[in-house]
Amino acid sequence: MKKSAEDKTHDLKQLRKSPLATPSDLKVRATRDVGAALNAILADVFALYLKTKNFHWHMSGPHFRDYHLLFDEQALQLFAMTDPLAERVRKLGGTTLRSIGHIARNQRVLDNDADYVEPQDMLAELRDDNEVLAERLREVHELCAEYHDIASASLIEGWIDESERRTWFLFESGRNGVCSAH
Repeated sequence: MKKSAEDKTHDLKQLRKSPLATPSDLKVRATRDVGAALNAILADVFALYLKTKNFHWHMSGPHFRDYHLLFDEQALQLFAMTDPLAERVRKLGGTTLRSIGHIARNQRVLDNDADYVEPQDMLAELRDDNEVLAERLREVHELCAEYHDIASASLIEGWIDESERRTWFLFESGRNGVCSAH
């Protein structure tokens, strides 16, 4: 369906008022709710990414090499989620996180600023955080289904699988210690 000159003029005026507005066939409520939910996930992913890198940098002990490499691999997976998440929010017409402070205000993943964390505790904490991330992704997936946002739901399905894989690897890596008590 072709837009009339009047519609095009209206669209241009709207764009000048809100230069970051992005057109979407989803309802305003859907873009608002899904965008907010995806931003919360994005904040959690950034927080979990940094925690994973923190543990990667501060790993010590007999399984240093294995855990160091595992955490680095998992951090890369988490970081790879950030751009598609933020871009999905923008495609929906929303705005996304702008700073570390913005992330901190929205994250639900708890930071770990301890000077030293035992390797088994690192594994357990990251395992639990990834498990919760998968749970939250499922909740957002349900919201997307409710609003018929198939594109967001499709992205989330892959991230659920990745989160479950990270959880599994962390669980199996920690079987010989505290991490297996779940």
